[in-house]
Amino acid sequence: MTLAMLAACNRQPATPAPASQAAPPDTTTTTASATTSHASAQATQSSTAGHAVKESTDAYEFSYSWPAAADAQPALRARLAADEAAQRATLKHDAEQGQKEAARDKYPFHAFGHWQEWQVVADLPDWLSLSSLVGNDSGGAHPNYGYAAILWDKRAGQARNALDLFTARAALTGAIHADFCKALDAQRAKKRGGHASLGGDSGFDACVDPLAQTVILGSRGKKAFDRIGFLIAPYEAGPYAEGSYEVTLPVTPAVLAAVKPEWRGAFAVQ
Repeated sequence: MTLAMLAACNRQPATPAPASQAAPPDTTTTTASATTSHASAQATQSSTAGHAVKESTDAYEFSYSWPAAADAQPALRARLAADEAAQRATLKHDAEQGQKEAARDKYPFHAFGHWQEWQVVADLPDWLSLSSLVGNDSGGAHPNYGYAAILWDKRAGQARNALDLFTARAALTGAIHADFCKALDAQRAKKRGGHASLGGDSGFDACVDPLAQTVILGSRGKKAFDRIGFLIAPYEAGPYAEGSYEVTLPVTPAVLAAVKPEWRGAFAVQ
C-alpha cells in the first residue's frame, strides 16, 4: 500500500492515516490513505486540541504532534513531550554538525528533517492505541521513514508492548502467519503489476516476519481489540520505490487463544 509517499515539494514524507476503528465492516485487510497533513505552525497544548509544533530553520525542519486523546492522559503526554524534546535535540545537533562538514568539505548542505505525527488507531475505555509515521532526512538522496507505536493502558497509566499481551511469539505467529503472508503478497502483486515470483524464499519475494514489524492493535467494534495490524517500512518487504506496506488482520479464535488469560477481556473475535 502507499502509506507514505514522499512529498517532493519539501522532501517531507506524507503522513498516513492509521489503521483506524472506522474501517468498512466487511474488510479484513485495509490500506490506509496517504495525506500531506502535518503539524500546524503554532504549538497547542490542551486536552481538547492535542499538541502540535513545527520549527523551521536554515539547518533543519522539525514537526511533532499528538492527538487530543493522548493529551488527555497526563503520563502519556509527559512521555510524548520528553520524546519530542529528545528528537528535536538530536536533530539540531546532527544538522549543525552536517552544516559544519558541508562548509569544511565545500559541498551543498541540504536541511535535515524530522517529522512525526501520532494518530489514534483505537480509543477504548481502558486502552489507547497510537501509531506514528516517523520521517527523517539527513541530507541524503531522499528522506527515510519508519513507524512507531504506543499501546497505552489507561487504568495502569503506562505503556505496554503489544506483543507482551500474548503468551508467546510463536503462538501468535502460528495464528496469523499464513493469512499475513497471503495479504502481503496480494499487495505486492498489485504494486508490481503481477510481474513477481511471490512466495519465494529470498529477496523481496519472500514473506517477512510479521512480529519484526511495528505491531498495532485496532478496533472496528470500538469496544475491544478485534484486529491486529502490521506496519512495514520500505526495504522490509520491497524496494524503496514500492513504499511501505500495511497488513491488517481480524482477531480470530486462534489469535484470541494466543492472548494471555489476564488480557483476553481486552480482545474480541471479529
